[in-house]
Amino acid sequence: MSNRPITVTQPFLPPLEEFTPYLQEIWQTHRLTNAGPFHRRLEIVLAEYLGVEHIALLANGTLALMTALKALGLSGEIITTPFSFVATTHALWWSGITPVFADIDPNSFNLDPKAVEAAITSRTTAILPVHIYGRPCDVGAIQRIADTHGLKVIYDAAHAFAVRDSGGSITRHGDLSVLSFHATKVFTTFEGGAIVCPDARTKQHVDLLKNFGVADEVTVLATGINGKMNELQAAFGLLQLQHVDAAIRRRQEIDTFYRRALENVPGIDCPPLPPDIVWNHAYFPILIQPDYPLSRDGVYHRLQELGVHARRYFYPLISEFPMYQDLSSAAPANLPIAHDVAKRVLCLPIYPTLELEDIVEIVDVIAEIG
Repeated sequence: MSNRPITVTQPFLPPLEEFTPYLQEIWQTHRLTNAGPFHRRLEIVLAEYLGVEHIALLANGTLALMTALKALGLSGEIITTPFSFVATTHALWWSGITPVFADIDPNSFNLDPKAVEAAITSRTTAILPVHIYGRPCDVGAIQRIADTHGLKVIYDAAHAFAVRDSGGSITRHGDLSVLSFHATKVFTTFEGGAIVCPDARTKQHVDLLKNFGVADEVTVLATGINGKMNELQAAFGLLQLQHVDAAIRRRQEIDTFYRRALENVPGIDCPPLPPDIVWNHAYFPILIQPDYPLSRDGVYHRLQELGVHARRYFYPLISEFPMYQDLSSAAPANLPIAHDVAKRVLCLPIYPTLELEDIVEIVDVIAEIG
């Protein structure tokens, strides 16, 4: 293997010389932030690329989640998944909202609609599902539940950039969808995030909230926050967008190689790709089955010893962390499938610059153990 550590995902960095003209323009305009020309341009081209009407850029995905909650005026309880990165639930907690955990589907790893419906109380105001690994939630069932009970739906689509179903971008579903452009994502602005808005009025409100609620020099209309994306982030996003399709194609090649190489290894399960979905190959999860010679943690540590830093996404469950474990919905008996998946899942490295020889050695290690 190469001397550098191999992590589950790494940012794709275009040649530095491609970024130089963007830097020169920023220096010439003296616009560093506050909805400058690169910010405005990126909102337009991202909306076109994703096939959505309106998109509002923010400094990171967590601020985008918090701003989305504020934009919809949510409070009380919101039903969400324990199987996600902790930012999903932290955004609720910081907003004074009580998270209510519901169990996940064993095949998609997303919120189970039946578990969601069973978790609804008189204090429930919304559902916050996550498209885990970019796999779309059962958006139809979730929307029917929301409509029946008068609930809002905010999708955490941090993993789902460029994912499309038969009707278009998966981010068009729900009242709002939130994207993350963190350095580990398929599309990155170093840090960054966005809210996909259904109409111009909603985007205007989000834009107000992300800039302290300031309407003009003497007018503040809302208790907003400093959530703006700066010009350096936006410029890098414009450059990244030129390469993202090629990056996704390379991810698809790696995904295909993994599947073919691991399909006959006993005890290793590669969850199938969802049908009729344009997929971004953001992650490559495998499930370690009971008949495999090592436990998931055994495989994890073996790879670590070889410099391969696979990740146990997502372990522990959010519901196991100290700030959430005393919630009644966090009881392990309430989340049996999530606990089972969290103990068996391992995400293998997948990113555009991952070298073939490293992929082969990762597969060989797993196959030899088996």
